Amino acid sequence: MTTYAEFLNRKHARVETPGREVSPQDVHPMLHDWQNELVRWAVRTSRAALWADTGMGKTVMQLEWARLSGDHPLIVAPLAVCQQTVREAAKLGVVAEYVSEWDVDMFRTAQIHVTNYERLHNFAPGIFDAVVLDESSILKQSDGKTRTMLIDWAADIPHRLACSATPAPNDPEELTNQAEWLGRMSRTHMLAAYFIHDNDGWRLKGHARQPMMQWMAQWAVALTRPSDVGGDDTGYDLPGLEVVPEIVTAEIEAEGQLFPTDIGGVTGRATLRKQTLAARVDRAAKLVANEPGPWLLWCGLNSEADALAAAIPGSVNVHGSLDPDEKAQLLLAFADGEFDVLITKPSIASQGLNYQHCNRMAFVGLGDSYEQYYQAIRRCYRYGQTKVVRAHVIVSDLESQIAANVARKEKQASQITTALVDEMKRVRERSA
Repeated sequence: MTTYAEFLNRKHARVETPGREVSPQDVHPMLHDWQNELVRWAVRTSRAALWADTGMGKTVMQLEWARLSGDHPLIVAPLAVCQQTVREAAKLGVVAEYVSEWDVDMFRTAQIHVTNYERLHNFAPGIFDAVVLDESSILKQSDGKTRTMLIDWAADIPHRLACSATPAPNDPEELTNQAEWLGRMSRTHMLAAYFIHDNDGWRLKGHARQPMMQWMAQWAVALTRPSDVGGDDTGYDLPGLEVVPEIVTAEIEAEGQLFPTDIGGVTGRATLRKQTLAARVDRAAKLVANEPGPWLLWCGLNSEADALAAAIPGSVNVHGSLDPDEKAQLLLAFADGEFDVLITKPSIASQGLNYQHCNRMAFVGLGDSYEQYYQAIRRCYRYGQTKVVRAHVIVSDLESQIAANVARKEKQASQITTALVDEMKRVRERSA
């Protein structure tokens, strides 16, 4: 009788390892032994996914992968992260250059080139032989047109590396898009093999978890700490995270109700945020005034950001209408300590940036996206942080359901991530 695993094996060829072998001595000595091993594995695998939690050194690993994998490598990253990547390359003795368009002399001036997603269309893929997708979760977050463009653009590049924080194994958008970008399996085939569709959408088949992990472990590694891949966790113990609720009273008259009992969906939520804006901004301004120093203030609305900038002297509002290069310069300036209070949105600055110098932030309102909330906190709460991070969540009393929803997602995501890491760890140990 054919087993489920045998059935799946007939649906896809066994993953190849067409990359080159490199020795430990080929990798820059600045990398830890476990990072060295991951880089060599990814070079050998050629089309690999490196799903490492924030602060695990993905940037230096992808730079070394690019240097060792191709003669003409390209790293594609969010605009705000590009110059940060160039800086990290210099620490490795690698000449990297940010480029916004093709230049006939570009390969003479740098070993690795870095560009942002918005400018990728300026380059023909045939001029590169290795490409890194930094913050590859963009494949899930972007619209269908952008996702298709990224997959098609890289389809003929022989060496590919997808780097992002640890994805959830039951999230078909996250896993299928990255597998297809790497050329491992099409989204359609992967959904048919491992997922089932019901009234709640796509979900992982119960009996498909282990076969999927066994297949993915051939081309992907997931880790939340060095010990997940046999490394030493010394120095990777974070000092702690305190999420501090800051509840403001919503003085709102609900039509037809003596007392407002809920926020009435999306429209009601938007109305509530507008009506409580002054109280939330006032609470955030007092927090900053009482504890001078670096602060990161997250907003969801332009009106929230504008009000905060007006209420907090010396603050800088990095908003969507700024020139892209100006946004990138200001986000990097905050990392360099050129000003103390950064006001921005998670959609602008929640991915890839290193803000370990800051240990205080406030969410001046809270959306439903757990992923954005997690990434926003991880700009400061990441390896290299030496102080307890305090994240103040400023919401009205009627929005407590939103905070509870995010807390529920945080617990669920933690359980799913742990299961993914443990399963892939077991698979790799059995195949070692």
